[in-house]
Amino acid sequence: LVTVVEGRQRCQAIYKPAVGERPLWDFPSGLWRREVAAYRVATDLGWPIVPPTVERDGPLGIGSLQFFVPAQFDQHYFTLKDLPQHRRVLRQLCVFDLITNNTDRKGGHILLSDSGRLWGIDHGLSFHEEFKLRTVMWDFAGEPIDADLLGDVIRWTETMPSSDVAALLDVEEIDAMRIR
Repeated sequence: LVTVVEGRQRCQAIYKPAVGERPLWDFPSGLWRREVAAYRVATDLGWPIVPPTVERDGPLGIGSLQFFVPAQFDQHYFTLKDLPQHRRVLRQLCVFDLITNNTDRKGGHILLSDSGRLWGIDHGLSFHEEFKLRTVMWDFAGEPIDADLLGDVIRWTETMPSSDVAALLDVEEIDAMRIR
């Protein structure tokens, strides 16, 4: 957790430098890139479901910097999934996890902000070229994807990947995302 200062303005953010990553046998190094790519894909889809995340060279070197969401941390997927006002965004996050091949969606990775908005966080283990979807959001399995969400995805696939996303992922990962 870091404080970002720009002139007189301040905000908190989560800084994930490359130097702090622990190697994983099934993911290449550079997990911070996936954090940035997840935000860019969500933005390209027109879905404000990932907090703003950028690439920055911070005190420990290059990494991702994600806006810290002031949240009700006692709330998570399992306390929110049956509330009608959150179903739409949860369905959106579920489709997002399929597209990005999220291999680490835990209940606590869905935040209810103090303003009442849902956010998905912690996307470092996403975009793998092998299908490895691991998510807690199985409540929507077998249900059709909402037509408007599917329309967003179809429009996005016509221009994907944006150059911003292509610069962060391997060609194989982008090809796999396109197939999904």
